[in-house]
Amino acid sequence: MELLSMDVWALIMFAALVMMLLIGYPVAFTLGAIALVFGTTFLGIEFFDLLPLRIWGIMTNFTLLAVPLFIFMGVLLEKSGLAEDLLEIMGILFGTLRGGLALSVILVGALLAATTGVVGATVVTMGIVALPTMLKNNYSPTLATGTIAAAGTLGQIIPPSVILILLSDMIGVPVGRLFMGAIIPGTLLVVIYLLYVAIKAWLDPYSAPALVGHDHSWDWQFWLRVIKGLIPALILVIIVLGSMSVGMASPTESAAFGAIGALLLAFSHNRLTWQNLQEAMQHTTRLTSMVFLILIGATAFGLVFRGMEGDHLVRETLIQLPGDKWGFLIVSQLLIFILGFFLDFLEICFIVVPILAPIAQHFNLDPLWFGILIAVNLQTSFLTPPFGFSLFYLKAVAPPSIPMTVIYQGIVPFVILQVILLAILMSFPQLTLWLPNFMDKLHGF
Repeated sequence: MELLSMDVWALIMFAALVMMLLIGYPVAFTLGAIALVFGTTFLGIEFFDLLPLRIWGIMTNFTLLAVPLFIFMGVLLEKSGLAEDLLEIMGILFGTLRGGLALSVILVGALLAATTGVVGATVVTMGIVALPTMLKNNYSPTLATGTIAAAGTLGQIIPPSVILILLSDMIGVPVGRLFMGAIIPGTLLVVIYLLYVAIKAWLDPYSAPALVGHDHSWDWQFWLRVIKGLIPALILVIIVLGSMSVGMASPTESAAFGAIGALLLAFSHNRLTWQNLQEAMQHTTRLTSMVFLILIGATAFGLVFRGMEGDHLVRETLIQLPGDKWGFLIVSQLLIFILGFFLDFLEICFIVVPILAPIAQHFNLDPLWFGILIAVNLQTSFLTPPFGFSLFYLKAVAPPSIPMTVIYQGIVPFVILQVILLAILMSFPQLTLWLPNFMDKLHGF
């Protein structure tokens, strides 16, 4: 032990963590156990006297209260049938166009992202409802699966997003500003997806044919049905994002409004049963407990890592990279992208971001811009094999004729599109900063 300096042992601790996670040990307990072993060995058990204060700070953080509220809203909306209604309506609207079903899936994914934000529920629902229809109408299996997996992950960048709430606490940016900063990048990603599918369908019509035999009358009854299907989603978007953007409510309060809206929507669809409500509350409790257990474990790990001066070693290494702030920016985003192949977005958020955020501050990088870049980058972790969650969600509901290799092939173009968006946002920071700055001026800040 004496042959190596303390900060080198900190890096060994980080390597041990990654190895244990890849083996498959539970994240929260692995973080805590490794922190306890290394902390006790090198810093002494007394060092953990600081930990209860850190945990108390997490549990009393009012902003983080939005996490269970948004999760509850998303789970309940999934049970209210909103996704099925939107998919049916969009399929009718765009199905007669070449590539229309894929375009519908992307638009529905965007609407669900702006209302539910729950990636797993969105991917599973669209996989159950849309994938069989797309395959039945001779869509390319790679395009169909890739579109559904990519559209389902839009909830990671389009507000209200749980990852944005967690990032706001990590980088010290108000959630409302982070939500505003994510609107243009999220919209831009949707547009990029739509353009890709439209061009793909135009160049290769056999991969995304138009529906045949699905003619319908475009009378007032049809448009009334469309309006009835779209209005609930639009109302929720206005309640959640609108209340924040005009300064009527804090993010946590708007999350409460969204949860109430989800209850009313489920009631209006006659699906507010005791069983659905109980399942939604249980699912919310499990997901929230998982998030906060990982957060507590990451807090212990981060405390020991900094106590062993590992952050100083990482900081000095990244600061000395060629290219000054751009060298740091490119290397940090590349690091997050590579880790996304092997680690969950929560693990990256809680372990890596607290190390990178102070270095970004050293280079005077705008924390809001840096946070959105991380959010876009973390979104790719849902799609990159071998551990992309969206890939597993989709495989679970896909027909047996769709092997995992087809899903892997299908997501490649969409991962490339996300990387292109990341490069655009890095090159043009105002795409992220303009709307939050405009809203601040509007409110007189």
